[in-house]
Amino acid sequence: MGFTIAQKIIGKHLLSGVMEPGQEIALRIDQTLTQDATGTMAYIEFESMGIERVKTELSVAYVDHNTLQSGFENADDHRYIQSVAAKHGIRFSRPGNGICHQVHLERFGVPGKTLIGSDSHTPTCGGLGMLAFGAGGMDVAVAMGGGAYYINMPKMYKVNLSGKLQPFVTAKDISLEILRILSVKGGVGAIIEWGGEGIMGLSVPERATITNMGTELGATTSIFPSDEVTRAFLEAEGRGDDYVPLASDEDAVYDRVIDIDLNKLEPLIACPHSPDNVVTVASLAGTKVDQVCIGSCTNSSLFDMLKVAALLKGKTISPNVSLSISPGSKQVLKMLASSGALEDILSSGARLLECACGPCIGMGFSPNSAGVSLRTFNRNFLGRSGTADAKVYLVSPETAVAAALYGEITDPRVLKSLPKVDMPARFAIDDSAVLAPATPDEAASLEVLRGPNIKSFPEMRPQYDSLKAELALKVGDNITTDHIMPAGAKILPYRSNIPFLSQFCFAVCDKTFAERAKAAGESIIVGGTNYGQGSSREHAALVPLYLGVRCIVAKSFARIHLANVINAGIMPLTFANPDDYDKIEQGDILKIENVWSGMDEGNMTLVDETKNLSIKVLCQFTDRQKAILKAGGLLAYTSKQ
Repeated sequence: MGFTIAQKIIGKHLLSGVMEPGQEIALRIDQTLTQDATGTMAYIEFESMGIERVKTELSVAYVDHNTLQSGFENADDHRYIQSVAAKHGIRFSRPGNGICHQVHLERFGVPGKTLIGSDSHTPTCGGLGMLAFGAGGMDVAVAMGGGAYYINMPKMYKVNLSGKLQPFVTAKDISLEILRILSVKGGVGAIIEWGGEGIMGLSVPERATITNMGTELGATTSIFPSDEVTRAFLEAEGRGDDYVPLASDEDAVYDRVIDIDLNKLEPLIACPHSPDNVVTVASLAGTKVDQVCIGSCTNSSLFDMLKVAALLKGKTISPNVSLSISPGSKQVLKMLASSGALEDILSSGARLLECACGPCIGMGFSPNSAGVSLRTFNRNFLGRSGTADAKVYLVSPETAVAAALYGEITDPRVLKSLPKVDMPARFAIDDSAVLAPATPDEAASLEVLRGPNIKSFPEMRPQYDSLKAELALKVGDNITTDHIMPAGAKILPYRSNIPFLSQFCFAVCDKTFAERAKAAGESIIVGGTNYGQGSSREHAALVPLYLGVRCIVAKSFARIHLANVINAGIMPLTFANPDDYDKIEQGDILKIENVWSGMDEGNMTLVDETKNLSIKVLCQFTDRQKAILKAGGLLAYTSKQ
């Protein structure tokens, strides 16, 4: 039996475990990345380990999220990250250099290597054949220190593309189509490999759009072969020596195979408030649009921006629409400017934003009240835009341009003529905004600079053999990390200040939760299916930890959040019978006894003392995860090792 691409890379990086689906494996990590919204805490965690120098082949710290400096908080975080990076052997990508995933794809991603990043969209680099995972900051800190990255061995899915994309149908529409097929939880526990003759018509930036949005499927990661398309991209980036051919074996076995005929695909759109709420653009034609945003780590490449410029050239956007453009990197922006394409964009009436995540995480450019916003982003969760009652739709750049020109949702095929856009033979390479770290000798005298908003890591609490606490919050299915710990311009500056940040925990669901949980001292949360989907932000685990949450019982968990919860020392349990979710209510007093023996047996009994009910819950932890929970979290466990 042959191997898939992912299995080949895993096999070469396997430190322990066996490659059987569901079994825990430990991987050697070649590269790490962080961004500033999660990076400050990740580096605080790294410092706490007492390791002088990172032990990866490459680690890069990016500043691309909290770039609005309306107070000292973000600037202090940036200064801290720059100083800690210089001291510990990490490259520092300065604010304005671009979005971490776009820059890493351009300048650092290598086929066949492993990468973990403290951002859920790290799988973007799967577009050039890299095995890239989103992870919590603690996992990244451990990897930087030379430790292994642990996951359960995923299943293998294959998506075969046949045919050819028709005019105005794009890689984004392929992403939306697979979301329509699988849903936001259909990829859980799987690595998705893309293949078939249809991939030969997709450039690396287009492939990266697809692997980026694989995160919204709940997939462990997504990956394309490394082929002649990959070689051409790397050579254009001046990195031809990084090219390695990678393909699955002809007799590789997959747990599921999905076929998509590109000839039949048409422009698609994800409706509020979930990326899998997908319909055709034509079915919503005529819907008034207030705002259009083009950019984000999903669709901000030079390829995307040149298409946008060509479609806007000589035209003016609707007077009722506000259009923003966010190039993904300084490289993209410079090439737009030198080619004259930037002038075409600006002349249309568009507003140029910084090369950063910006509106995607609610960091500026929020829609008007109850506004309709079409975005080329990857998520449209309720309130994520910064406007609570906004209606956010996800679309391709071509569909976004059509809406901006007409002032309403419009099938982009009405634009009729799609100018041909070719990828350059050579990109404009300028790495001056990526600062090299100090040498080991220089680093000894460097000071790490901390501002007053940077607080210490929250106290971790070992799990005890019994737990009795109030059910402080009961929530439904598909609760995202944006529900648990919102982003946005008003909140993100406090990512390094857990005590202050805690007042916003679950505010989207229940504004009283934080106050009630803190007053209770210890509490339990109950959730539905796919609890914790979305961002990799470990703050969605650290803040509940600070507020005294000791246990979360759900129908199922999203992969990264499950790891983050365990790393924080919070015990995650699942209902043996999902119908039992309906039997308990917020405010009930819940009790679990014999926690240690229950962990060994793989199940426990949850007693609802208020209703006199006994409910079976599952806890299928590995020996390592049990030890982490008993120690009170990953950092405490690691220090003991």
